[in-house]
Amino acid sequence: MRRAVCGIVGYKGSRQAVPVLLEGLKRLEYRGYDSAGVAILDSEKLVVQKKAGKVSVLASILAKEKVSSTIGIAHTRWATHGNPTDYNAHPHVDCSGRIAVVHNGIIENYATLRKFLEQRGHTFKTETDTEVLAHLIEEHYSRDLLAATRIALNEVEGTYGIVVLCADNGRELIVAKNGSPLAIGSNGSEYIVASDVAAILPYTKKVVYLKDGELARIDADGLLLTTLEDREIEAKIEEISWTLDEIEKEGFPHFMLKEIHEQPDTLRNAIRGRLNSIEGNARLNGLRNQWDTLRNAKKIILTACGTSWHAALVGEYMIEDLARIPVEVEYASEFRYRNPVIEKDTIVIAISQSGETADTLAALREAKKQGATILGICNVVGSAIARETEGGVYVHAGPEIGVASTKAFTSQLMVLALLSLFLGRMRGKLSPQQGSKIVKALALIPEQVGYTLKSVTPAVKEIASKFSGSNNFLFLGRGCNFPIALEGALKLKEISYIHAEGYPAAEMKHGPIALIDEAMPVVVIAIRDGVYKKVLSNIEEVRARSGEVIAIATDGDRQISERAEDVISVPETLGFLTPLLTVIPCQLLAYHIAVLRGCDVDKPRNLAKSVTVE
Repeated sequence: MRRAVCGIVGYKGSRQAVPVLLEGLKRLEYRGYDSAGVAILDSEKLVVQKKAGKVSVLASILAKEKVSSTIGIAHTRWATHGNPTDYNAHPHVDCSGRIAVVHNGIIENYATLRKFLEQRGHTFKTETDTEVLAHLIEEHYSRDLLAATRIALNEVEGTYGIVVLCADNGRELIVAKNGSPLAIGSNGSEYIVASDVAAILPYTKKVVYLKDGELARIDADGLLLTTLEDREIEAKIEEISWTLDEIEKEGFPHFMLKEIHEQPDTLRNAIRGRLNSIEGNARLNGLRNQWDTLRNAKKIILTACGTSWHAALVGEYMIEDLARIPVEVEYASEFRYRNPVIEKDTIVIAISQSGETADTLAALREAKKQGATILGICNVVGSAIARETEGGVYVHAGPEIGVASTKAFTSQLMVLALLSLFLGRMRGKLSPQQGSKIVKALALIPEQVGYTLKSVTPAVKEIASKFSGSNNFLFLGRGCNFPIALEGALKLKEISYIHAEGYPAAEMKHGPIALIDEAMPVVVIAIRDGVYKKVLSNIEEVRARSGEVIAIATDGDRQISERAEDVISVPETLGFLTPLLTVIPCQLLAYHIAVLRGCDVDKPRNLAKSVTVE
C-alpha cells in the first residue's frame, strides 16, 4: 500500500469554525497537501467543501461563501487510496449527506466492507477507503452517533484517526484512534481536535492524547472518553511543552532553514542535565529500569526508517566503537517480514522523530513478540513508541515542521552518542579519563555547530549557485561519515529533486566510478581521521575522470584545497562525533540548491512529514 500521513482538525466552541479549521490545516499542511476539505453545520445543514490542491485553494473558495458555524471538521490529505482529486478529498459523507468523516490511516478490509454495504443499498462516490467509514456509521446509526461509530469501528481492520460530525447531532464531535495520532485540546470553553498539537497550541496547552482503541464524545456536557468495548475511562490531561514561537518561522523564509539554524539550541537541549563531567559519563534516567539488561546485552538492533535509519547507521559505529557491543541496523519496513533472529539478551531500539512511524512501530511490536527488550529514541512526548517501549530517551528537538528532517536528525545523533558513552562506561570499555574527554567534546558540539552554520554558509551558497543546474550528485564518505553521505544525498533528493547517491568512498571504484565525468559534482567527506589518506586517494580517482570535487574537510587542512575545487571546513572533534558537524554543510547545500531551483522546500512533492500508515 502507498504510504501517507494526513492532517486532521476538528473544532467545537463559540468562535466561527471555518477560520479556526483553516488555520489548523495550514499548520498541519506539512502532513499532507494534495487536497483539503471542511465540513461544518450551518443552520442544522451539513455543508461540505473540498478541493484538490493546497489549503490556500480551499481557503480562497470558502472566502467567497457565506457560511456560519461554530462546529466543524477539516482535513488535509496525502493520497493512499484514490488519486488526489476533488471527490477523493476528505471529508467523506454517507448516502444521506448527514454524516461526515475525516480520517487518517488505512482501512485494510475496506473492499469487503464496501461490497457488503453496496449489497445493503449504499452508493459510493469516491475511490477511497475512508468513504466506507461514513457509510458503515450510517448503517448502524440510530440517533446515537457515539454508539454507531463504536459498532462500525469494531468491524474495521486497519489504522485510523477519525473525527465524525452528524447533522442530526449538531452539537457533538466523535473522535476515535487506532494507530494514527489524535489529540484533543480544551481551554474550558472550546475544544480543538488535531492529529498534531501544532494546530492546538494557539488555543491551549492542555491536551488529552487518545490511545489506541479509545473514542471520545465532545458535546455540551464536555468530554466523554470510552473504549471500543463501551467502557468509560478517565481522561488524562497533559500539557504541551512546546511554545507557539517554536511552530512559527520567526523571520526565516522556510521552516527548514529555521530548523537548521536551531540546531545549536536543540543539541544543547539533548545534552542538558545528561553529562556528568566528574564521572566522565552520561545520565539517561529514561533507561534506569533497564540498566541490568543493558549491562548484559549480547546484541543491539537499531531499527528505523528514512533519515532516522541514517542516524541508526551512525549509532552502529558509535556503540560498537565505545561499548564493543555488536549492533545491527534494520529497515523497520523490512524487519518483521524477514523472520528476524531475536536471541536472548537482544535489545531492540526504535528510532523515530514522531514516535508514530507505522513501520517502526510494527518492527517494535514484532521484536517484543519475539522476546526482545524494546527501547525507544524519539522526539514527541507521549507518542506511541514512547508509550509502548520499556524505556527510552527523548531527543528534545522540539517541533519539526519542515518535511526534510534536520534538527531531529542531529539530536538523534547526540542521543546515540550519549547512549554509546553510557554503555561504554557501564560495561567497563571506557575509563573515567576517556569518558571525561568524550564529555568535554560532547559539551562543545553545540557551539561548534553554531560556528559551522555561520562560517560555511557563504561558501555553501556559492557552491549551490554553481551546481544548482546539475542533474546528478554523488556523495562519498567513510566510517561513521558514510551514513552522512547517504543523508546528504537523501536531503538533496527530497527537496531539490536532483538524483543523488551516497556511497562508501572506497566502493566508488566498484561501479559508481562509471558515472563520473565533468558534469558530475562529487561531495566527499574528507575529515582528518584514520582513513584520511585513503579518502584523498578516492578524490584523486574522481579528479582523474574530470569530476567536480566538493570537499567537506577539517578546519586548517591545507592538503585538501590542492585536490578539491571547493572546500567547506568544519571544526575538529573526536572522530565518532564528526557526523554532527559534517552533516551541516550537507543540509545547507540541499536547502540552497532547492531554493535556487524554485522548489517548495518545506513541502516537497510526494512526501509527508511522518508515515503513520503502512
